[in-house]
Order: sequence, then structure tokens, then C-alpha cells
Amino acid sequence: MPQHHHSIGCDFVDDDDEHLKKKRRPQSKASVFLPSNALGLSRRILVLILVLAAACLFVGVAGIAFSASVLRRPPRIATVFRCGSSQDALRAFRSKSLAAGGREEEVVAPRPKVLAVVGVYTGFSAVNRRAALRSIWFPSDPDALSRFDQATGLALRFVIGQTKDSRNMTALKKEIDTHHDFILVDADEDNLNLPHKTLEFFKAAFKLFDAEFYVKADDDIYLRPDRLATLLGKDRAHRFSYIGCMKKGPVITDPKMKWYESSGKLIGNEYFLHADGPIYALSADTVAFLANARNDSLRFFNNEDVTIGSWMLAINVNHEDNKALCEPICSPTSIAVWSNPRCLDPCNLKHKLMKLHNISMCSNSSTLPPEDEDDYDER
Repeated sequence: MPQHHHSIGCDFVDDDDEHLKKKRRPQSKASVFLPSNALGLSRRILVLILVLAAACLFVGVAGIAFSASVLRRPPRIATVFRCGSSQDALRAFRSKSLAAGGREEEVVAPRPKVLAVVGVYTGFSAVNRRAALRSIWFPSDPDALSRFDQATGLALRFVIGQTKDSRNMTALKKEIDTHHDFILVDADEDNLNLPHKTLEFFKAAFKLFDAEFYVKADDDIYLRPDRLATLLGKDRAHRFSYIGCMKKGPVITDPKMKWYESSGKLIGNEYFLHADGPIYALSADTVAFLANARNDSLRFFNNEDVTIGSWMLAINVNHEDNKALCEPICSPTSIAVWSNPRCLDPCNLKHKLMKLHNISMCSNSSTLPPEDEDDYDER
């Protein structure tokens, strides 16, 4: 009996001790300070933080990978080529066309190297003149213009300034969108300040093109671009070249007369040697001098050709006289044909130029004169 009673008593005491131990066992800090629902919330917040951290890490890695791929790609195409407010419409058009076609890897050079930039001066009222030239010796569409640039090394562009007349600017924009053959310069066409427009053309052309020569031409001449390229492609000993039909003449001081020169007293009775205005060429080093000059540091005369000629006196240029640039009729060596008096509106310029173009000597003769004709040696 006692053993049996002891056995029962031991079992009872052991159970009770175990119960007391469970009561005395310390609880975890989480269970002390946080209720069970708060503990679940904390775990959810922790999971959310981990998810956000992983997302941020993924975005960061993706950004680094994208940046690395961009740096390895060729530079993207600039859709506009400007020099201040000047623009080459053809390169802007080609750039946008490549970008629209997904051919961004074909980068348009920001300052392409050419033999010469030929700036054909024009105005807002000369729409018919431009149409006439495009039907004769000036390329008529953007593709033809690009092929011409590559074949001859000559970048032909019409040069025009700006106007406050919104109708004229709207009409010009439509023409640019069709032909893309303009250089727009920072000059006011309303004031008819041709010397200022000429300086702005040389500055813009120098920054837009890496050319060996920069040519100014009027829009009423018959030009043989192939012969012009041959002339400009010759080797020259002089870095500073000024090529044109050189002339002198009396200074006009009577305000009532054409070609009046208000600053004639600074010149004297006779003009210094200078190229006639319809067409002349300046070498790259010569234009670089003008491009880097401040506008207010240069003296402007009334007449554009005289103004350019005066600037050439400040530079050690070689005056290269070439009468093939001012022929009155076509010949085996003529480069530019024009006559005095000039074809001023309302003369029918297209009829005049087409008449020349239909003459075989003007349009179909070879670039170089026949070797057996001594009468047409280089002048």
C-alpha cells in the first residue's frame, strides 16, 4: 500500500512541477512588448521593404546597363544644324529623314568637308528666279542636291535672311520644305543691307561647312559648276586667296546716282582693286579671319563688293584675277556668264537663262577647253 500510494503521489508531484516550470518560463521579447497582430504587421512591413529594395536594385542595374549601351552606340543625329540663327536646310532634312526611318546609325556630319560652299544670294521676291535656276544649272530636289554635293564637291545653297513679314516667312518655309536648298542667315532682308548679309553668310558657311573655298554668287548668272570646281581645285601657293573679276573704278559720291558711296571721302577718287560682285571666292583661311572678327570691328561701305575688297586689304591675300568668272557670252572657258546692265526685275530672267542654256557652247561644251585651241588658254 505505501509503495502504491507513493507511486501515485510521485506522479502527481511530477505533473505539478512540470506545470509550474511552464508558468515560470520567460516569454520572448516580442510576445512581451508586441501583441500578436502587431507582430504580423511588422513581418508584412519587412517583406514590403525587401520587395521595394529588390525593385530599386533591379532598376539601378537596368539603368547602368542602358547607360553603358548608349555610350557604346554612335552619336545620335542632330535634327537641326545651326550657327546662331543660321541653318543648312538640306542637312536638317536629311537628318530628320534618317531619324524617321530608324537609320540613326547613319550620322550626318555636323560640319562636312567639301571643296566649296556656293552661296547664291536671293530674296523673298525672287521665287521665280530660284525656280528658273532649278530648271537650268541648280539641282532641283534634295536627292539631286545631295548627289551634286558628292559628285562635284560643291555645296550649292540659296542664301536668304529673315523678315518681319509673316506671310513671306510662311511662304519661304513651304519652299524650304519642298526643296531644302537654303542656308538661312542672321540678316534682315527688309533693310537690304547686302554687306551685312555677306558677312553673316561667310560666318555661317564657315561654321556649317569645312570647305576649302567659300563662294558668293548672285541669282542672275549662268554658272558652269563643273568649271568652277576645276578652278577651285587647282593647287595654290597662297593660303589666303581672293578670286574674282578684279576691277577698279571711280568712287560715286553723288547721292542721286546708283552705287553711291556715303563714305567715299575715306577712299578717294578711285576704288582700290576688288572683285566684281556677281561672283567671287575666298579661301578657307581668308574666311576664318572674317568669321572670327567682331561685326563692330569691321568697316562697312554702301556696296557689298567694295566692303569685301576693303577687308581683303587688311589680310595678306593674293588677288587672283580670272575673267572667266565674268564672261558676257559663253565660251569654252567661261565659268560664269552675266552682263551689264544686269538683269533686274521685271526682266524675264528665266527666258534669258534658258536662251543661254540652249546654246551648245554654254551647256554641252566640255569642262576643259580643247588642247589644240590656243586661243582659249587659261587667263
